[in-house]
Amino acid sequence: MESNKILVIDDETVICDGCRRVLSDQGYAVDTSLSGKSGIDRLLSEEYDLILLDVRLRDMDGMEVLRHIKKDYPGLYVIIMTGYSSIENAVASIKQGAFDYISKPFSDDELLIAIQKAMENKCLKEENLALRRRLSERYDFDNIVGENPNIIKVFENIRKVAHTDTTVLLYGESGTGKELFARAIHAQSKRSAQQFLVVDCGSFTSTLLESELFGHIKGAFTGAIQDKSGIFEVANHGSLFLDEVSNLDKDFQAKLLRAMETQEFKPVGSIRYRKSDIRIIAATNQDLQQQVNEGSFREDLYYRLNVFPIFIPPLRERKDDIPKLLYHFLEVYCRQIRKHIDGFSDDAIETLVSYDWPGNVRQLKNVVERLVILSEERILNRRNLFDHWEIVHKQPRQAVPETLEELKSIKRELLENQFGLIEKAFLLNALSTTGGNIAQAARRVGMQRSNFSALMKKHGLSSSSGSPTVTENITP
Repeated sequence: MESNKILVIDDETVICDGCRRVLSDQGYAVDTSLSGKSGIDRLLSEEYDLILLDVRLRDMDGMEVLRHIKKDYPGLYVIIMTGYSSIENAVASIKQGAFDYISKPFSDDELLIAIQKAMENKCLKEENLALRRRLSERYDFDNIVGENPNIIKVFENIRKVAHTDTTVLLYGESGTGKELFARAIHAQSKRSAQQFLVVDCGSFTSTLLESELFGHIKGAFTGAIQDKSGIFEVANHGSLFLDEVSNLDKDFQAKLLRAMETQEFKPVGSIRYRKSDIRIIAATNQDLQQQVNEGSFREDLYYRLNVFPIFIPPLRERKDDIPKLLYHFLEVYCRQIRKHIDGFSDDAIETLVSYDWPGNVRQLKNVVERLVILSEERILNRRNLFDHWEIVHKQPRQAVPETLEELKSIKRELLENQFGLIEKAFLLNALSTTGGNIAQAARRVGMQRSNFSALMKKHGLSSSSGSPTVTENITP
C-alpha cells in the first residue's frame, strides 16, 4: 500500500524539518517547500494527498496560495498552519476551502491528530464516491437491456426527471422491472449517496404500514416496548420506493398525502410532528384513475403521485428486445452457476420470441435460470424448452378462421409448432434407444430407412443425436 504524500509549505526550515521528522516516522511520504511559489510549482510535477500550508509566507500570502490550490486542485486537502491564531483566521481559511487549521506552536500529537482527521475524512469521501460510482454503474441504463423505442422513451424520461426532486409514478404490469427503474432514478439523482428504501404497500396492514413508515413511540400499542424510527426518518434526504401503491388503505392515504405535501410526519402515539426531506417514487400495476372513479383511491393523492408518470411497457410490446434479454440473463446465470453455455438455437429463439410472456421480464429471467440449471448442452434448443411446456403450448388461441386460406394457415402453423415438436421427439427417442444407429432406429419404429433419414434431415438431426443424454420427454 502506497504512503500518503504530504507537502509542507512553510518559510521556516525548522518547521519543515520538524513536520518531516514527525510525519515520516508515521509512514507518510513528506516533501517540503520554503516558499509559496516553489510549493505551487511542486504541485505541477507531483501528486499529493494533503498540504500543510503556513498562512504567512515571505514571497506571497498563504491565503493566496490556498485560493490557487482550491482553484486548480479542488480535491486536495489543506491544513492551515498559523502563528496568528484567531477565530477570524480560522473562519476565513475554512471558507476558502481549507479542511482545518492548527496554531503554532503545535505539539507532535496535535499535528498527527490533525493529519489523521484529514486523512480519515479523505478516505471516507473517496469510499462514498466509489460507492456512488458502483451504484450508478449498476443501475446505469447500459445495464438495463433494451433498444426498443418504447424502452428508449422510458430511458429518456428518467434522464429528464432523475436530477429533480419530482415525485415519479411508474406504472405497468407485474414483472416489467419497475423497481429496477426506480433504482436507476435514485442512482442518477443528487440523492444517490443517501438511502434508497423499498416498501411493498401490499405487505402490511394499514396500522403496520403507518408504524413502518412513520415509526412509533414506546407504549403506542401493545408490543411497542421502545421507540422505533420509521422509514421517513431513516431515509431522510434519500429516496423511498412505494411499490404497489394502489394497495394503500384509504385511511392511510390521507396521512401519506399530508406527509408528502408538508414533509412532516407524526410517529404512531406521538403528538409531535417531525421533518423529513424524502423523495417519493411510486409504482402500480393497477389503473389508479379507475380506482379514483370507483372511490377506492383518493383523487388528491392520485394527483400528488402522478406528477411525472412513466409507463413501463410489457415484454410483448418490445419483442425485439427478447433475444438481447435472453443472452444477458444467460451470461448472468452461467457466471453464477459456473456453467458454460454458448447460446440459443434459432428454433429456441423463435419460440421464446413468439411467446407472450404474461410474467414479463421477471418470467423470462426465471426461465433462463432454470434452463441453465437443467441443460447439459452447449446450445439451448427447442428440446430444452420442454421443461417449460407452458412456453410451447400456452400460445394465444387463434380466432375462428373466416376463410379457407386462414384455415389452411392455422393448420400449417399447428402442424409446424405442435406436431413438428412431437415428430422431432419421436426421432430422438428412436435414435436414443438404438444408440444412434439409424437403420436399427428405422426398423424399430416400422419405417423405411430412407423415410426415417428424410425426417432426420427435416429436423436437422444426425446419428450423434442418438446419445442417451438427449432423450426427451414431451409430456407436459
